[in-house]
This record gives sequence, C-alpha cells and structure tokens, in this order.
Amino acid sequence: MQLAHNAVVLVADGRKMLFLRNKGDAEYPNLQVEHAQEQENPADRDQTTDDAGRASSPQGASQSSMGRTDAHQLEEDRFAAEAADLLKRRALANDYDALVVVAPPRTLGELRKHYHKEVTDRLKGELDKDLTGHPIPEIEKAIAAA
Repeated sequence: MQLAHNAVVLVADGRKMLFLRNKGDAEYPNLQVEHAQEQENPADRDQTTDDAGRASSPQGASQSSMGRTDAHQLEEDRFAAEAADLLKRRALANDYDALVVVAPPRTLGELRKHYHKEVTDRLKGELDKDLTGHPIPEIEKAIAAA
C-alpha cells in the first residue's frame, strides 16, 4: 500500500493508539510519532466482582440468567470509539488528507462503526493487524507490503 507524504497512520488496539505521520514519500515512508496514548484496562476478572444475576418472571414460574457483561471488552470498544472521535476532530480541522488505519479485526470493526464521513472520505486503506507493540520500521514494512 502506498503511503503519501504527510499521510496519517493510526495504529490502534483496544488500549493503545499511535498517530504517525509520513514525513517521507510514497516510495520511502518515514513514519514519525505525533501522538501516543495508552490506557490501563485490567482483565475482566479484575474489574467485576460477581457472577451474572438471575431474573424471574412476574408469575415467578421461570428464572433466566442475565448475560454477563465483559467490562474489559466494553472498555476496549469505548477506547476505539474515542480513537474514531479523535480521527473525526482532526479531519474536521483539515489536519490530514490521507489516512491509513492499522488495527486488529475486532478493533477495526469497532472503529468503522464510529467513522465520520470526513474520516471515510480521507481513508486510503486499512490493515487488519495488531502492530501496536511493533517498532516503527516493522509498521512501515507491513503497510508497504499490504
């Protein structure tokens, strides 16, 4: 995938996001970190204390188990929505013309739910990989190979 000069790359997962800008050109990208954000998100077992509750019908004839909420996953989804909001604000401020998003499939799906039209108009590509823990040269290679 070609990455134009001055294009923005968002590398994200459910708890970390990196905004990178290509200071190089399409042939020789040179990604520089513009913004990095990470949040703590403990495992679900460390965020919740009880099992799911039970509900009974008004007549008391039957009981059913309430679905268990995964607090860890909810927080990851919220974080992805926050990343999409940042993309929107930056797009509306004309901070970038071209965008590439790199995220694991679940995070990518959550981001897509929240893309604003201005973000979609600037989106040049998506890569469904988790590269948040990788050094920038590996991110550059993964994008070039896509």
